[in-house]
Amino acid sequence: MKKTVAVLLALIMVFAFASCGSSDEESADNGKVGALYIGNINDGGFTQGMNEGLEEAAEANGLELLYKENLGESDAQAIKDAVTNFVDQGCTIIVGCSFGYGEVLDELANSGNYDDITFLHFSGSYQNDTNMENFFGSMEEARYLSGMAAASVSESGVLGYVAAYPYTEVQIGINAFTLGAQAINPDVEVKVIYINTWGDAETEKTAAEQLIAAGCDVLTYHADSTATQLAAAEAGVYTTGWNYNNNVAGDYYITAAYWNMSAYFTPTFEAIINGEFAPTGNEPFSYYGSMESGLICIDEFGSAVPDDALTQINEVKAQMENGEFDVFSGAIEYSDGTMLCEDGQTLTDQEIWQINQEVKGVTATSN
Repeated sequence: MKKTVAVLLALIMVFAFASCGSSDEESADNGKVGALYIGNINDGGFTQGMNEGLEEAAEANGLELLYKENLGESDAQAIKDAVTNFVDQGCTIIVGCSFGYGEVLDELANSGNYDDITFLHFSGSYQNDTNMENFFGSMEEARYLSGMAAASVSESGVLGYVAAYPYTEVQIGINAFTLGAQAINPDVEVKVIYINTWGDAETEKTAAEQLIAAGCDVLTYHADSTATQLAAAEAGVYTTGWNYNNNVAGDYYITAAYWNMSAYFTPTFEAIINGEFAPTGNEPFSYYGSMESGLICIDEFGSAVPDDALTQINEVKAQMENGEFDVFSGAIEYSDGTMLCEDGQTLTDQEIWQINQEVKGVTATSN
């Protein structure tokens, strides 16, 4: 009987951590880092891009990467259990790769029980001055460029945007995409459908098909899967990618706004190992990367983008890479007629992260 119970307990532990993995079966010289992922490492989108950046940074710094896939944001105890499991395995760095992990990571970082553990959180507002840093980047730059490309190939002047939530991060991207499109076609219209999830392939596909039916001939998205690309290709309309430079739409793919996460993780891991890590305390993020720093990227442009538009896009891209172009600058009007940005004004990072609606030229609905 005791033997049977022991076997059952062993099986339970196997299933409980079936979604856990490691990038290296043997521990590396400088320790271990544990990553929490909302998706799987082969999703062709956000989680895959995040994982590849972490793998590159871990290898460069002699660290072993452990990870847990498909960890939901709504179960605080499951998140806490995943973190404590990593710590028990010897991880001294914990990376929360989704917004919804922030509250639990903040609680653990400030509990007094994990002062020797460094917590890194993507997005969200949580940070302290010792062992927790939040990081993000000016994705509005790449979004602006992708908007320029989208408008340049559109015949109808109507672009579609599958968006996760009516939340600041998402609205920054929508607005930047729209402003870039307006730089090519001032009369362009951007139709947005909020799907109220970070990622669900069927929901994303349904929204994409609705936008195509509404007359959109170019699609983009802020959601974790590539369902929007696939729906666009099936319908014969153009699309831009997101999060990861992964073309699944063939000739209908025109570019992608994506993250090069190793640009943040590699020097950050080095600083932690050398005892030189200290959160900056900057608001809204301790670390805020850009195209200039290498965190924010835009993929190569498809052949459908006209040469004259490509020249214009590359001129703006070069300015961004030199830190000489601000997306939210000059007179910009919200869709309700109020001003987001005044003539002669350039929004600070803090002001950008107070955006709470869509700019003029956008019509938004929610599924």
